[in-house]
Amino acid sequence: MAVPKKARERSAKLRATITKYRALQHEQDLSPLSPEALDSLKYELASLEERYPELITSDSPTQVVAGAPVPFLKKVRHAVPQWSFNDAFTEEDIRDFDTRVRKSSGAAPTYDLELKIDGLKVVLTYEKGVLVTAATRGDGIVGEDVTHNIRTIASVPERLARPVDLIAEGEVYLARSGFARLNAERVAEGAPAFANPRNAAAGSIRQLDPKIAAARPLGVFVYDLARTSETFPPSQSEELEYLSTLGFPVNSEHRHADSLDEVFAYWRAWQGRARESVDYQIDGIVLKVESRAAQEALGYTGKAPRWGIAYKFPPEQVQTILEDISLQVGRTGKLTPVAHLQSVAVAGTVVARATLHNEDFIKEKDIRIGDTVILQKAGDIIPEIVSVIKELRPEGAKAWAFPTHSPLCGGDGAIERIPGEAAHRCVTAGSFEQQARKIIHFAGKHALDIDGMGRETVKTLMEHELIADFDDLFELTRDELLALEGFEETRANNLIKSIRAARKVPFDRLLVGLGIPHVGEENAYLLATRFGTLAKLRAASRETLAKVKGIGPIIGASVASWFADAENRALIGRLEKHLKVGRIVPSKAGPLSGRTVVVTGTLPTLSREEAEARVRAAGGKAAATVSAKTAFVVAGTSPGTKLRKAEQLGIPVIGEAEFLKRLRA
Repeated sequence: MAVPKKARERSAKLRATITKYRALQHEQDLSPLSPEALDSLKYELASLEERYPELITSDSPTQVVAGAPVPFLKKVRHAVPQWSFNDAFTEEDIRDFDTRVRKSSGAAPTYDLELKIDGLKVVLTYEKGVLVTAATRGDGIVGEDVTHNIRTIASVPERLARPVDLIAEGEVYLARSGFARLNAERVAEGAPAFANPRNAAAGSIRQLDPKIAAARPLGVFVYDLARTSETFPPSQSEELEYLSTLGFPVNSEHRHADSLDEVFAYWRAWQGRARESVDYQIDGIVLKVESRAAQEALGYTGKAPRWGIAYKFPPEQVQTILEDISLQVGRTGKLTPVAHLQSVAVAGTVVARATLHNEDFIKEKDIRIGDTVILQKAGDIIPEIVSVIKELRPEGAKAWAFPTHSPLCGGDGAIERIPGEAAHRCVTAGSFEQQARKIIHFAGKHALDIDGMGRETVKTLMEHELIADFDDLFELTRDELLALEGFEETRANNLIKSIRAARKVPFDRLLVGLGIPHVGEENAYLLATRFGTLAKLRAASRETLAKVKGIGPIIGASVASWFADAENRALIGRLEKHLKVGRIVPSKAGPLSGRTVVVTGTLPTLSREEAEARVRAAGGKAAATVSAKTAFVVAGTSPGTKLRKAEQLGIPVIGEAEFLKRLRA
């Protein structure tokens, strides 16, 4: 398979960017990008390389261990090469890992599950039971000698319970309870605050002066045995017991799993409230094949064991691509820019949009369409963009400017900046109500028929900035709805189900929902049957439209003008990502061929829309008004003025039963 130019360029930029930020994190303890955002970049690169193996290079971040040793610490060459786990982010990733293990080992594996401590890996070497060296992982071959700092951690034994020669691996962490206090002290001293406990732990251990490490709330958990002069334990859980009997601090929160169901239950338990119950930072769990013999048979890749994997928790920050910027209108007419994003999971929720607040926010962060951005969701319903990764910016990306007009604003669409504020608003009053009416119409029974998307629901969603236009309906999530007052689980589930069902929509119903001037149900049907697809209708000229029987020059001009508008075309482009638009096949002949029928009132079993659809399917024309050309009127209860007009003109009036009988004729 040939590698697309876009994929090749993207992978090259990703390799360079990841390498740059990994160096800052591992060598200088700096985190311009959060670990979660960096993980997100690595995951994208790994996905590209999996799809196009030709993109893999020997120095790719997916192939090498991060963390070259810093120059001011003594170097240590590892007696046992060091590695890091590959990451998994979804249940599918874990199932794929399990499948690979089963295929390679030829047996159903069981797993030891451990918490993934977010800290700094340390390699401890003992001779005759005495600590001689503590080193960082470094690049996997050479690390840094940090023995002087590790000795200040009380939980690290200077002497083991027996005079054994061994190499053990673990994680240095900084207690969460002491992190805020440490940062407060640093700020008071004029030093920069640590970005996270992991950086604080790394910064503490990589100091020349051991007094600094001694003054900080550091701890260690030892989780792997790399070498021992005694008999090697036959399983991972027995290995942890062995380390514990020697005096090593071993995390007690590990457990055995015989199935993936148990793996997922353990992950969910720790991803929830249990995560906050411990005094150290965890960012996932680690699966390790229980059998030591199976581990040895499975072996390693260039940088990771084949017998283990890190199953990460949903990140609070991720990276994604900003595809477009649109506006949403508030109840007071205030306009807020909204980013439309490539869908991405953040904090356990799939999102496709983020608030951009105002024009000054966009300028300050220099946010442009096409940018790779860092997305954050930390408590708010709507995520926000934290920063731009400018190293991944596409060539020619232009700065975004606040428009001077918008169809959201009604009237002539004029927009003004509020004096003395960063906000913009519509000049014409009532813009919020107007846009709400448009969305209500789009979701109504005569259009997409989204059950539960009534007037109050639409306004509530708009007020909470969850929807601004038609396409936003299809990006709503259950979690967003549950965060709103009045949305209990059943109501949220039902609305999401109804929205999902509306993704498959007949062409004529979509045209009705778009609210194109002069295009009601009958004209929508004529256009849908004549042009067949949105693409063909969008490309039709005013003259071509005017020649369609029943459309004419006025309606034709209205349709052409609507599709010529840039914002309407952008909206259609966004809708096409969510909808499957069904073709309308006109009936060539039927019991109502050439006849005009009007439906009025409430019928016993059919809705007006269903009745009119049956008229068209039978070859007839469903009209909105009674005239001398009307063949007959189908009337239910509360028929209104149409019944009186039919009686005045002598037009036959029938009920639903007779109507269905004629359709069967």
